[in-house]
Amino acid sequence: MRLQAAFRDQAGHCAALGSPFMARLMGLMAENWPLDRALSARMEAWPGDPGPSGVSLPLRLAGGLHALHLMGAAPELTAAYPPHDVPDAQLLAALRGALLTHAEFLDRWIDSAPQTNELGRSAVLIAAARWLAARYDMPMVLSELGASAGLNLWFDQYALRAGGRVYGPADPVLTLEPDWQGPDPAAATPVVADRAGVDLNPLTPADPDDALRLLAYLWPDQEARLARTRAALSLPPAPMARADAIDWLETRLAAPRPGALHLIYHTVAWQYFPAQAQDRGRALIEAAGARATPDAPLAWLGMEADGHSPGAGLTLRLWPGDLHLSLGRMCFHGRWVAWAPEAA
Repeated sequence: MRLQAAFRDQAGHCAALGSPFMARLMGLMAENWPLDRALSARMEAWPGDPGPSGVSLPLRLAGGLHALHLMGAAPELTAAYPPHDVPDAQLLAALRGALLTHAEFLDRWIDSAPQTNELGRSAVLIAAARWLAARYDMPMVLSELGASAGLNLWFDQYALRAGGRVYGPADPVLTLEPDWQGPDPAAATPVVADRAGVDLNPLTPADPDDALRLLAYLWPDQEARLARTRAALSLPPAPMARADAIDWLETRLAAPRPGALHLIYHTVAWQYFPAQAQDRGRALIEAAGARATPDAPLAWLGMEADGHSPGAGLTLRLWPGDLHLSLGRMCFHGRWVAWAPEAA
């Protein structure tokens, strides 16, 4: 069955991203699918690619199960989930029981695509912003595409430990500690004058249901990711718009920002935009870049899958001049950063 292949594929990704429990969970799903009748039949009939390169049905289901655990609604799951280490038979029985007892909840849950704010990605946002601050020495205007709950719009409130030093505010909300490879980040401190993000379905951190969704799509055996997100949820909501990203960006680019660097960025979001939207967005950014001046420069930063491995590529375009730069590579969850900024 195609769902079995999707679960196996996802198991491999989970193992590569350091989650033995999720790799095991996905493997058990693959070996024993279908685990129930109604939900399994609905998932089998789902249009499109069900795997991690498509609609991510395995992660949708895993997120719903994790949500039940986080809510304390499924004691059988809690007894089988980390930090507990139980035999496969007990975990499988807990999964079957949850699918039977909480069928309606899980049926509603899988309607929505996975959403996270992977805070580990802020490590490269911090480093890139410091690099830009050293080059331009002016305040920044931030525009994030596919920002979900906007937690990565607050990267200037987080600290980064790299090369034996800590970069960021004196009292950070959280401290990121990736395996840092390459030169130290720049010493310049970025100043954010304005920040805003857009998402088709923005989440509100202060809303308990939205906070649950953010936490549920993190993986149960990766406590550091869960702790980072819980810390960031204490921040005030970032300005977020519910809109098509490219429509919103067109409006955002229409007003000149003299005396500030406008930084557009996205982390594992652009690749999910339809090809037509990508083409239109690229044209809008390039047109705005052609209008950029030394007093109002424009930067476009992307962290996206690029067909190479390991991790995601880090790209930067700068105007005036339309410079195309590589900043290195990064783990999708921010566990490591290979920081290698090209000279501009």
